[in-house]
Formats: sequence, C-alpha cells, structure tokens
Amino acid sequence: MTNPLLNLLIQKCENHPDYEGYTELFNQLDPAAPPRIELVYRAAPQTLKRSKKLGIFSGSFNPLTLAHTRMIEDTVVKYELDELLLLLAKANVDKSVFGLPLAARLLTVKKYAENRQGFSVGVSSHGRYIDKVTALKTIFPLETEFYFIVGYDTLVRIFDAKYYRDFHAELRELFIAARFIVANRAEADIKTIETFMAQPEICQYASYISNLLLPDVYAYMSSTEVREMLARGEAIEHLVPPSILAMFDLCHVHTEKADIG
Repeated sequence: MTNPLLNLLIQKCENHPDYEGYTELFNQLDPAAPPRIELVYRAAPQTLKRSKKLGIFSGSFNPLTLAHTRMIEDTVVKYELDELLLLLAKANVDKSVFGLPLAARLLTVKKYAENRQGFSVGVSSHGRYIDKVTALKTIFPLETEFYFIVGYDTLVRIFDAKYYRDFHAELRELFIAARFIVANRAEADIKTIETFMAQPEICQYASYISNLLLPDVYAYMSSTEVREMLARGEAIEHLVPPSILAMFDLCHVHTEKADIG
C-alpha cells in the first residue's frame, strides 16, 4: 500500500543537504566487518569530562517519538549522565529497514539533538549490544561508564540465547562494560521487568539492570502507532517531538497531502 504522506516526508529528507552524505555513510558500514561506530554530531566540548557516565540510546527511530525523548531526558536527569549518545544501527538483530530510510531517520535524530547540552549522535554497523560496546571502547576514554537505555522488548532480546555464540561468556563481557536502564512499556510494567530478571538462567545479571518508570501516556506510545497514523493521513503532533514537526513542516503537511491525494 502506498503512503503519500510518508512519501512526502521522505522527499523532504532527500532534499536536505546532508541526506546524500548520510546515505553514503550507511553504505560504508559493513555488518560483516569488525564493529564500527561513527559520530556524526558531538556534544559541545565544554560539556564533556574525561571520566564520565555515557548514556547510549540505541534504536531504530522509525520515527523518533515523544516516548523516546521522555526516556532519554528522564534518564539523563535520574542517573546524572554526563553525555547522551543517540545511536542508529544499520543492522538490527530482528528488524528489517522499512518506513523512513536510515538517512532520513538520522536527520531527524540529529535535529532533535542539536542545541541540547551534552547530546551526541552516531551510527553503528552492528545491532548486538556486545558489538556496540566493542566499537564504543575505540571512541571513548577507557574510564567511561556505559549506560544503555532500552525498553522491555529490547531487554528480552538481550537475553535471547539465539543471538550469542557463547551465551554466558558474552553476557559477562557485556555486563563488565555496561549497565542497562530499562523503561516500562505498554506490555510490561516494572514488576514484569523484575520478574523477567528473576529467572534462574539470568538472575545473576539482575544487579546490572535498573528501572525507569514512564507515565502511562508514554509507555503506550510507539513508532508503529505513528506510522499507522501517517498511513491514515492523521495528525501526529501529539506523538513526535517539536523538532520533527518543524523539520517536516507538519503543521501544513496535511494540506499538502490533500493536494497530492
């Protein structure tokens, strides 16, 4: 099924001066090569410290929603993070590329991060968190503490043995380097997260998992909902950050849709 409104947003991205360069950057990332992360936007130097807590929010951002930004902003405050890295992976462990092209998603994420103190943006060749840690260690100082911000669905995938060659060896390596901050979602409250981590096979890693409680309005919000509303030509102003509205001129985009329909 064609989606005129989504196609219009993609066209707007394609006209951006950075779109072609970002497309080429993703083409250069090789999931079959050693893990690689490239920073495309870095927090202002005066906000950075040599020894710091780095938050990493790695997602598909298809598109970035207010649930994403609430998770990010609440975590930065609650856990006193010094820098926040928004990371878009070329290869996700269980998601194909559909909806917004990767270069378009990167543009929206960078637009959100600009002018926010301590925010950076990067792209990753790999989807697994153990591979992201490997790549992050080549960029950030040795003493950097890594804090990944994830939703419950991602937490479940992290403990799925099918993504590992040696399940416990790789998990131990991952948790030596990083902690995880897990937000509740519509299908899983904080109790659900705690029950999941209490399973005998993985309870040894529970001390590396912290919780973030989102209000229900954000816990039930999703990128899928935004894409479905776009397909129906409905307003999404209550679901995406103002930076995306401004970037795509969404205050007027429904009028434009009527013109092309």
